[in-house]
Amino acid sequence: MLSFLPSPLIFAIATLLMALNALFWVPILLVFSSLKLVLPFKAVRLRIDPLLLHIAEAWIWGNSAWMRLTQRTTWDVQGLDDLDPHNWYMVNSNHQSWVDILVLQHLLNRRIPLLKFFLKQQLIWVPVMGLAWWALEFPFMRRHTEEYLKKHPEMRGKDQETTRKACEKFALIPTSVMNFLEGTRFTQAKHAKQQSPYRHLLKPKAGGMAMALNAMGDKFQAILDVTIVYPDGPCSFKNFLRGKLHRVIVRVRSLPIPQHLTAGDYAQDPVFREAFSQWVQQLWREKDAQISVLLAQANKTSARAH
Repeated sequence: MLSFLPSPLIFAIATLLMALNALFWVPILLVFSSLKLVLPFKAVRLRIDPLLLHIAEAWIWGNSAWMRLTQRTTWDVQGLDDLDPHNWYMVNSNHQSWVDILVLQHLLNRRIPLLKFFLKQQLIWVPVMGLAWWALEFPFMRRHTEEYLKKHPEMRGKDQETTRKACEKFALIPTSVMNFLEGTRFTQAKHAKQQSPYRHLLKPKAGGMAMALNAMGDKFQAILDVTIVYPDGPCSFKNFLRGKLHRVIVRVRSLPIPQHLTAGDYAQDPVFREAFSQWVQQLWREKDAQISVLLAQANKTSARAH
C-alpha cells in the first residue's frame, strides 16, 4: 500500500498502472473481437464471447490490484452473498461520480457476469477505452433531447432499436445489464434545476430499464439494486487517482423481476408507462431514505472516532 506517499506521486503511479493495464488488455480484446467480424456466425460468437468476458474480468482484476495498492479505503459492503456469475442480472445504482463504475466493477467482478453499460454515443471516441467498449459490445446510445426529437421525429425510436438489438446479443450468454436510472451524475446544480423531490437523488428515467426488462425479462434472475454512499462526499476521478477515496458504503439488495412490468410497451402505452414509473419512484424513495440512514450512521461513527 502506497498511501504514505505524497498524493502527486500516488497520482502518477495510479495513472501509469491504469494505462499499462488498459494497453495490455485492449489489443487482446480487439484481436478476438475482430474474429467475430470476419466470422459472423452464432457458433463463433458463442465461443468467442465468453473468452472476451474473461479478458475483461482479468482487466478489471488488474484495476482492483492498483486500487488496493494506491488507496487506503475503508469498505462497508453488504449484500454480495448468493450472487451467481452464471446467470443474468439487471443492475441499477445511483450515480455520483465516474468512480462509481470502478467501485461497482471492483465489488461485482466475477461475482456476477461482466457489467454491460449503455453509453453515450460520443464516448466511442475516448482513446483506447472507446475501442474496448466497442470490442465488448457495450451499446452506444444517442440520447436525443425532447426538443431535438420534436424537430426530428424519425429519430424517436432509434434508442429503442439499439436497446432491442443489444439485448438480443446479451441473451446469448450470461450478462449483467447496468443501468443508472438518473441518467447522469448527481450534482447539487442538477438537483436544483430538476427540483428533484428526493434529497440525495436526481429524478429517475425509467425508459431504459423498461426496454431492457421488456426485451430480456425472462432471462434476468433478479434486479440488483445497488446504493453507493461516499460519507466524505463524492470523490472525483482525479482525487481517486490521488488516493483520496477514504470511505465507501455499498448496499446491494436482490429484487424479484416484476413480471407484470415486463410485457408492456413503455413508449406507446401511457397506462403501462405510469405503472412502471410508479414502481421506479417507490424504488427511488426507498433508496433516498436508505442513503439518509447510511450517512447518519457514518457521521456518528466518524464523530465517535474523533
